[in-house]
Amino acid sequence: MRGFETGQTVVRRDVHRSGRVWSELALRVVADTGEALVTACTPGAQARWPTLYAQARAQEDRSVRMEAFDAMATGEWELAAGVWQETDLLLWKPPTSWFSVNAFFVPDRDGRRLRNWYVNFEHPTRRTEDGFDTLDLTVDLVVAPDLTSWEWKDEDEYAHVRRLGIVSDTEHQAVEAARSEVLAMLTERCGVFAQTERWASWRWEPAWPTPCLPLAVTATQEVAPERGWTVARRVAHGGEPKV
Repeated sequence: MRGFETGQTVVRRDVHRSGRVWSELALRVVADTGEALVTACTPGAQARWPTLYAQARAQEDRSVRMEAFDAMATGEWELAAGVWQETDLLLWKPPTSWFSVNAFFVPDRDGRRLRNWYVNFEHPTRRTEDGFDTLDLTVDLVVAPDLTSWEWKDEDEYAHVRRLGIVSDTEHQAVEAARSEVLAMLTERCGVFAQTERWASWRWEPAWPTPCLPLAVTATQEVAPERGWTVARRVAHGGEPKV
């Protein structure tokens, strides 16, 4: 499959092993090299996530996030349409890695500043015509802008999805190896962390329109199986996009 062009809109999809779409986010391509696919979004970018995630964010209730994973385990969920908010996101995704490295930028008096790095542990990339598929495996690593400190996030959610069987033993082993790989990258300042000054100075291209999703894939539609937003309107089972 050919590479993506800089400025092109692509879609990151989280796809459950059943082949059902769990979430979608519209992004623009910053660079597409053999090392990584680098994409970005800005406030207003279109997204679709499980309705329970929307509820959890609106109510600031983490227990509802746990209910969302229960729904994933049973295979019963609906999608909600929404928009990315507050931060500019820069996403660095090596094609075969069980993680992505994300940078979050927030407003300041000089425009934007890097708030933190955020390592998301997830399935390796599977390219599609419209972007790429992966699956967020819930556990994350939050890293200070200067790389001097970091802390694990959502270990409780990771334990929960392990109990539910959403993350298999094989996937767990891959995540553990990826954790070690990322910590080594931080210690040795290699990979994306060898270019922190370059990426920390990145800014959203003003000429780029806000990324929009193509025609919706609802939660009940299947694709080929694989191993900061707010809710707008619901996309019910079998429904059409409502954004």
